[in-house]
Amino acid sequence: MKSLVIVESPTKARTIQKFLGSDFVIRSSFGHVRDLPKRELGVDVDKGFEPKYVIPTKAKKVVADLKKESAKADITILATDEDREGESIAWHLQEALKLKDPQRIVFHEITKTAIEAALKNPRHIDINLVEAQQARRILDRIVGYKISPFLWKKIAKGLSAGRVQSVAVRLIVEREREIQKFVAEEYWGIEALLKKSNNEFSSSLSKKDGKAIEKLEIKNKAEADKILGDLNSANYIVESVEKKETKKHPAPPFTTSTLQQAAWQRFKFSAKMTMSLAQRLYEEGNITYHRTDSLNLSEMSLNAAKDFISGKYGQNYWAGKVVKYKTKDGSAQEAHEAIRPTFADKSPDSLAGIDARQLKLYTLIWQRFIASQMAPAVLDSVSADIKASNYTFRANGQTVKFDGFLKVYPTKTEETLLPDLEKNDKLDLSELKSIQHFTEPPARYTEASLVKTLEKHGIGRPSTYAPIISTIQDRNYVAENDQKRFFPSEMGVIVNDVLVENFPEIVDIDFTAKMEKELDEVADGKDTWAKTCQDFYTPFAKNLKERYDKVIKTDLTQKTDKICPKCGSPLIERLGRFGKFYACSKFPECKHTESIEGDPDTLDIACPKCKEGKITGKRTKKGKIFYGCNRFPKCDFALWDKPINEFCPTCNSILIEKGKKIRCSNKECDYIKDK
Repeated sequence: MKSLVIVESPTKARTIQKFLGSDFVIRSSFGHVRDLPKRELGVDVDKGFEPKYVIPTKAKKVVADLKKESAKADITILATDEDREGESIAWHLQEALKLKDPQRIVFHEITKTAIEAALKNPRHIDINLVEAQQARRILDRIVGYKISPFLWKKIAKGLSAGRVQSVAVRLIVEREREIQKFVAEEYWGIEALLKKSNNEFSSSLSKKDGKAIEKLEIKNKAEADKILGDLNSANYIVESVEKKETKKHPAPPFTTSTLQQAAWQRFKFSAKMTMSLAQRLYEEGNITYHRTDSLNLSEMSLNAAKDFISGKYGQNYWAGKVVKYKTKDGSAQEAHEAIRPTFADKSPDSLAGIDARQLKLYTLIWQRFIASQMAPAVLDSVSADIKASNYTFRANGQTVKFDGFLKVYPTKTEETLLPDLEKNDKLDLSELKSIQHFTEPPARYTEASLVKTLEKHGIGRPSTYAPIISTIQDRNYVAENDQKRFFPSEMGVIVNDVLVENFPEIVDIDFTAKMEKELDEVADGKDTWAKTCQDFYTPFAKNLKERYDKVIKTDLTQKTDKICPKCGSPLIERLGRFGKFYACSKFPECKHTESIEGDPDTLDIACPKCKEGKITGKRTKKGKIFYGCNRFPKCDFALWDKPINEFCPTCNSILIEKGKKIRCSNKECDYIKDK
């Protein structure tokens, strides 16, 4: 009996084929095989929000081939991922291939044991999960296709809005405004470098007359100098010493959100890159499913971790019992698992031939899982209060007594040694100083902190964090600075303000989180997808109609004293999707545009390809600078890196600036020199 197994990706298909015999044919759907049409709404809002699904051109051959394979098979098995997206793909495969009674199997890891167990327990497609995904897709389509034309009319052509992405932009815009409004506040601290038996240690002023000194209490240098004067002839005597043993517990295994945060913090991997690398690790059978908000771990994995830890590091490094974790709000699907290695004893150094970035991510996942089942680290902590006149200084020390899980998953645990202090010890003063500080504004979001905030407020789900962040950058509503922190573009601010003022429910954090809960209820069979769509659409459509009549078009232009070289009319400064540029005021009669000042200029370098033109700096539609011939399109010479007027002594290609080096522009040539 022949069975056809359909999965999403070729990599996943190849991995599964290793575990199944010749009675199974494994094929890939290459993702979705049906979707809403690209150039129309594709949702009949007057007929119960009935979606119009089409097979995209790129999927037609795949569908035709899968139809032939399913016709030859005795059983067709849909083995797409176990989340809503995977359930939706399975349902669309059933519809597109006209399958009468396909089997649906799911698994959390691609291992022989998991695949065989899934084949023994097939089920039907869970229509509730499908409808929850369908409701999300329809709601997103309605917002995108209804609000975007409004933005075109009221702001500028080519803009777009998204139900969840616009909330992320709002967070970034509001953080930027907090930073702009922030006024730094001066404050001072007092530190004493003390000594006992030639062992120096640092202490900080903590009390005056037995009352704690607040962080901002010493407001200026004059106040700090007065305290220094008060302490001019003080004796420093140990008033009390407290010694205690503290435990530092390991963090739970990764969820999608925490993995994305940790990968950014450790390696500066974007959420998109992290998910791409995790996808490969999952499909190749190295980790469990990577889209999850659960902290659950299987009994098999817990026992495997125990055996590995005890055997590798010793019985005292195991936690002494299996450690189980639960999400704080209990909202995760506990039938799913956290992200972990498929095999506890598959240490990173045992993976051969794996991509370097995949290895970094696998190592992080493996370390975090193993550490989650290890004993806590034990720290010896010492704190001492030191009396000086009517002031009190505090000194803190900490040493690691037992490293526990830190042996596998190092975290910031600074060791600070104090001399052996006893009550009434008289200490010598080596240095007394005041230090000026200023309060800091709230930090701009990084990918890690934005993901954390989205999760905290219930905006989106594990599978959506990476697309949200990619989308708001692709739309040029936000950008990253040199420290990889987000700031809003000028257009991003304008679009956000229009949406906040006119469509508050679309960009309201609580409303968006409420929608996610309603989608969860559809997935649980407690609500219907059509009602969820209707509840949203009725007030939305009414408000949209009113906004078209009331909102005045935003003026994105400024007058300049420049003159159009083509028609002699004044040039204006115009804000577009990709930033500011000069345009003729007679548009559309005259379509002349030019870059604003500060854009890259024409270089005094002859084009090495056509020998006739000059190399000039240009910008892509998204604002990225590149260098190309000014005779384009007659000559298509182009480089991403800035060229210099020198040629490679090895291959005669033009040289380029690359950081602090000069390199050959020919990728096959390895010529390099210092600037």
